[in-house]
Amino acid sequence: MTRTILFIDSENFIALIERVLDEENIDKKTVDLTHIDINMLIDVAFPDYKITQKIFYSAKLREHPDTLEHSRKLILRQRILKTYVEKQGFTFVFAGNVRGQKVKVDGKSKVIFREKGVDVRIAVDMVSLACDKKMDVAILCSSDSDLQPAVAEVKKRKVKVVYAGFEIMPNIGLTKTTNSSVLFRKSEIIAICPKRVNTR
Repeated sequence: MTRTILFIDSENFIALIERVLDEENIDKKTVDLTHIDINMLIDVAFPDYKITQKIFYSAKLREHPDTLEHSRKLILRQRILKTYVEKQGFTFVFAGNVRGQKVKVDGKSKVIFREKGVDVRIAVDMVSLACDKKMDVAILCSSDSDLQPAVAEVKKRKVKVVYAGFEIMPNIGLTKTTNSSVLFRKSEIIAICPKRVNTR
């Protein structure tokens, strides 16, 4: 049996889903992004692949003293997302961290959150699995250009790499580096996003 492993970069994935919602003028407050039906999307986009392992990577969120309430909401949302993703048969992997960073915006101090380390963990896992001959096909759902060297190394190990991107914003580098590409359509993305029960 062909061993096909799916790698999803959660922040990248959800950010692009939000971009689709913006382009379609759908209010993000009306959509529950913690209950995305990822399996439905994969079944539609990859009907010819039997995926044997699914991994969902996310940076570890931490409380930030300057935005305590906001960071606690994000942590709760991540917990709910983790539970739902695991129910869909994914392994949820914490990789790296999300850290608050103070920046000046229009002369005012503001805290923004930056993710670090997820791309490194995905790259290490892909290369390790390829070197150990535990994978025949890698489906990479990330538009991070930093993963191109890992893709090249995995291909050297005779592993086929498929780039899973979004039609609204494909990563040209990854479309060229990988063996093939599948781009999610807007309609497919909207179909997997359930309505939020309480929009208040």
